Amino acid sequence: MAVRIFANHNIRASEVRVIDETGTQLGVMPLAQALKIAQERGLDLIQITEKVEPPITKLGQYGKFLYDKEKKERGAKKSTGGELKEVRMTFNISLHDMETRVKQAEKFLNKGDRVRVTLPLRGRQKGMEEYAREKLQAFLKSLEQLLPLRTEREIKREPRGLSMIIAKK
Repeated sequence: MAVRIFANHNIRASEVRVIDETGTQLGVMPLAQALKIAQERGLDLIQITEKVEPPITKLGQYGKFLYDKEKKERGAKKSTGGELKEVRMTFNISLHDMETRVKQAEKFLNKGDRVRVTLPLRGRQKGMEEYAREKLQAFLKSLEQLLPLRTEREIKREPRGLSMIIAKK
């Protein structure tokens, strides 16, 4: 939900704390006086927060303020980097399919994501865990030839198979 930003005559408080366009505090003053100062400078009076008494307002261009705020929010969303992606392999994976998974993992790692490599084991495959570990080691070896890796979690036995988490150095 977007927080509504009040400006100029939409501000409901009778007294406000005013900050000018350079960041200097002008102090607490009646709303009418603050609006007069804003009008003289050809700017808007924008309410920054109403959580304090009196509310904090700033002199500036309303459109520019909204643009900067939206830009800051978009930047905050992007900084989540290091998302966990998953590459699944099968017990009897062919060499070509393994190369495809290596390329996919390389693409994820180059984007800055971490990669969970899983190899589910079913039925009798659970009895041949060493063979499955060798498959994961071969995958890791071929990926290390392309770029430097660090293992965040070693090959681990899970209820449904084996998995490991890797990231780029």
